[in-house]
Amino acid sequence: MELLTIAFIFGMLIGSFLNVIILRIPNDESIVFGGSHCTTCGHNLKPWHNVPLFSWLFLRGKCSFCGAKISIQYPLIELTSGLIFLMLVNKFGFSVPVLFIALSFFMLLSLSMIDLKYKMVPDSLNLLALLFAIVGAWSLHGVLTNFQNALLFAGGFTLLRFALSYYLTSSAHRDAKKTITPWTKNYHTYPFIEAMGEGDIMVGATMGALLGVKLTLVAVFLSAILALPVMIFLINRYGQGQTVPFVPFLVLATFIVYIFDSYVLTLVEALY
Repeated sequence: MELLTIAFIFGMLIGSFLNVIILRIPNDESIVFGGSHCTTCGHNLKPWHNVPLFSWLFLRGKCSFCGAKISIQYPLIELTSGLIFLMLVNKFGFSVPVLFIALSFFMLLSLSMIDLKYKMVPDSLNLLALLFAIVGAWSLHGVLTNFQNALLFAGGFTLLRFALSYYLTSSAHRDAKKTITPWTKNYHTYPFIEAMGEGDIMVGATMGALLGVKLTLVAVFLSAILALPVMIFLINRYGQGQTVPFVPFLVLATFIVYIFDSYVLTLVEALY
């Protein structure tokens, strides 16, 4: 029980740092230099303003200097980070490989939030997530296997991206040809449509390193199921042309499958 409590507290502390990463990296700011400050009034925060989760509760979600609202993102990320490390330690115990696996999921959590807020997937965090996933093994053979699976799914996602982009762009081309005129016949009147970002490819590689072949395929399928209701809701509310950040769904599906891996494998073997 004490180990799980320590794991939860440690995870929340990491979550506090993840909030710094989520805020500063998209704005090209240093995550090392410069103290935490209110984004509205600029006042440097006191140490008791940075206690994970509890500071936000005690301050009632407002800056103690200017009274500006503090985003609920901060306690949610801290709480989520604490739960991630708690669940990993509860399942595997505490060890160096588990620490690396947790760090990989922490990077993926940061990527998910940045993708949601800014629709961007920083390469620095993506590479760190992949590196931690590869070395998060209990043996040298496991590290090599993780690396092999990462390459496999990086290639698979790249081929999928190429095929889907080609199909969507070809469809747009056919539609554009129906409205071509003598004035536009020498110009491209259709866009090149990318079905998947490069960041998704790296996340796919990380998924392969963490889960292996069978479980990654399940996670990809699960991520599509999780994303479908959101896509339908956005299309019904805002019409066609809405883009949905896919990284959060890939990450959520990966964590679910990772925690319940034995149940998922049993289900897959029963089906096939």
